[in-house]
Amino acid sequence: MDRSSEIREFLRTRRARITPEQAGLTPHTGPRRVPGLRREEVAQLAGVSVDYYIRLERGRTQGVSEAVLDAVARALRLDETERAHLFDLAQPTTAAARARRKRPLAPQRVRPALYRALDALSLPAVVQGRRLDVLAANPLGYALFADFPSRPHRDRNFARFVFLDRAALSLFTDWERVARDTVAGLRLYAGRQGDDPQLTELIGELSLHSDTFRRLWADHDVHAHTTGTKRFHHPVVGDLALDYVVLAAEDDPEQSLVIYTPEPASPSAEALGILASWTSATTVAPTPEQTLNPPG
Repeated sequence: MDRSSEIREFLRTRRARITPEQAGLTPHTGPRRVPGLRREEVAQLAGVSVDYYIRLERGRTQGVSEAVLDAVARALRLDETERAHLFDLAQPTTAAARARRKRPLAPQRVRPALYRALDALSLPAVVQGRRLDVLAANPLGYALFADFPSRPHRDRNFARFVFLDRAALSLFTDWERVARDTVAGLRLYAGRQGDDPQLTELIGELSLHSDTFRRLWADHDVHAHTTGTKRFHHPVVGDLALDYVVLAAEDDPEQSLVIYTPEPASPSAEALGILASWTSATTVAPTPEQTLNPPG
């Protein structure tokens, strides 16, 4: 991925969403050629010269200081996730840094202790890796979403499921929101690992086959998934509302355990209990050898 174009579009879309009034500026009279803030207005708010900010927005980040990036982040009212994404995009572009980024990523492996934790949980749980790859899950986790172990390794990916599997359209009650969050999560990963060839392949495939993905990808929104609620219309047990929490693996920051929980004594808890009974009667838990290990 071209980091110059990525930082240009990210900054452009961020300033487009802020009006001069929101930024505390006195708007110029007459028509405005662009929505939101002009580049010179961002420069004014950040306390840098207009030429300097224009160079930054064009992706010329060599030698840019953290203080300047912080000032731009404040001017554009970036949240913590967006600020981190800006810093990722503006990382040094020296030859040594490019060489480090182009080194092949080591394959991700799910530790045996994490498999045991999955087996011990009576709640749906999924281990996600880079690019939202589904690395493992317990039987109830697979039953909630899809039978990922039966799919080729490259297709065990949550983004491919959301955008390319018609079952996802009926599974997620608010599919558009899930789609937006999925793209925002991929964007955040792309800022850290934009040279990942499997990411490039994934984005190309989704862009080719999904108009919605192309539209959402062009928004350049980023989001860190930590907690929230997903609503399902499951083909076996009907409607479910499940809270989720994302726990990072200590030995691999790009690997996380996602656990889904219902409100106690709720219809969702009852439906999840029925799904668990159905799962135990119809499913044999996959072995680690079956669920491991897509390359990268």
